[in-house]
Amino acid sequence: MPPVIPIRYIEPVYRPPSEAESLILPITDGCSWNHCTFCEMYTAPQKRFRARDEAEVLESIQRTGERFGSDIRRVFLADGDALVLPTRRLLATLEAIRTHLPAVRRVSSYCLPRNLRRKSVDELRELAAAGLSIAYVGAESGDDEVLERVNKGETWASTREALDKLGAAGITRSVMILNGLAGPALSLRHAENSARLLNATQPEYLATLVVSFPVGEERFRDGFPGWRPLSRHELFVEMAHFLEHLQLERTVFRSDHASNWLVLKGTLGADKQRLLKQVRQAIADPDAAMLRPAWARGL
Repeated sequence: MPPVIPIRYIEPVYRPPSEAESLILPITDGCSWNHCTFCEMYTAPQKRFRARDEAEVLESIQRTGERFGSDIRRVFLADGDALVLPTRRLLATLEAIRTHLPAVRRVSSYCLPRNLRRKSVDELRELAAAGLSIAYVGAESGDDEVLERVNKGETWASTREALDKLGAAGITRSVMILNGLAGPALSLRHAENSARLLNATQPEYLATLVVSFPVGEERFRDGFPGWRPLSRHELFVEMAHFLEHLQLERTVFRSDHASNWLVLKGTLGADKQRLLKQVRQAIADPDAAMLRPAWARGL
């Protein structure tokens, strides 16, 4: 029987794919915004947003350290947007991690752009100095009409401001864009303006996922009449358009989530032409066996 981690979890629990080996440490439950019509992660009633009691969080860190302190190298602060908490509380959490989990070398969190509006660059520098290494920012799109249609609560400008703040503070930024989010009518605009956002901010990491609705599309379609999912061919055309408009210097790019039909990995811009060649080959032959989604390939 595996050892029990002394942390109270409320299912379902989510984390970025790259945090698979991290300790998941909930300091909030749910998402403070939770109005995005494409997102079903925190819609269950038990995931209603709340800040965890500070004493409970600090005790969980201490007890985890007593049992596993020398084994834990990474910590992911859950749930959907831990950075909504006041800077003082975040600093107290990071200090407790340093004290009780001394082997930790990386602390990360999801980050909604809106939650940095009240945080200064100096505050973010404090958090970076205290151990916050990476912020995962779901930009989803750089097109304002698409963002409005999906009720993201952000704009191109607000997302850029947040990414610029994080960059100025020395916090690594991992940005996510949703392939297919805009449907066919706004697809190319979505690709172009998303690329424009990334060109302006030059994040350290970029990932693309294909939008999907495991529980159904009704909630999404209410705000996006006429939307339909893109075919594989259309997804590849949008991806090619996106890559063509990217002007990145040293951004690590991954399109290898289980939702993606075509796995793409490289550094932009060094690998831009190679990646474009892969996508154009997929456009020419979208039924090739290698283009099955990652879950169908056993990844």
